[in-house]
Amino acid sequence: MRIKLKRLVSISVLTAIALTIFVIENQIPPLTAIPGIKLGLSNIITLFALVIMGPKDAFIILILRVTMGSIFSGQIMTLLYSMSGGILCLTAETILLKYLPFKNLWAVSVIGAVIHNTIQIAVAALITMTVGIFFYLPYLIIAGIITGAFTGLCVQLTIKRTGNTFKKILL
Repeated sequence: MRIKLKRLVSISVLTAIALTIFVIENQIPPLTAIPGIKLGLSNIITLFALVIMGPKDAFIILILRVTMGSIFSGQIMTLLYSMSGGILCLTAETILLKYLPFKNLWAVSVIGAVIHNTIQIAVAALITMTVGIFFYLPYLIIAGIITGAFTGLCVQLTIKRTGNTFKKILL
């Protein structure tokens, strides 16, 4: 696979930004007593890359961020949860972006966040062989709706206000 230098640099910079956000967010104490609820601010970069650069580049950024984030945080077990949730979330968002107008990017992000949380719970249930873990799902769905809307609105407003500036810089 041949990759142009400008594209490689863009992927690298966005991955570094996403990873930095992830590491900083990992230092924030939990917002609730419910395990698994996080802001997911690094997903802003993945969604941004999906809209501006396309699914291939967003996928690369996601894979790199999740892998390095798991290593840097010392939580290798989270690799499986985050990777499965992230890949299916990105897949759903890619499909939804083909059918929903840009003004609904926030909704695409909400659906992606809910899918991400649902897949993470399913993977956790499979790994731990504990069906009771699905008890957390309603809380994670509510959190996913809130954080997904915030993530989507951040990307939507950034792109709306900057127009094609980022496309010119990154591509």
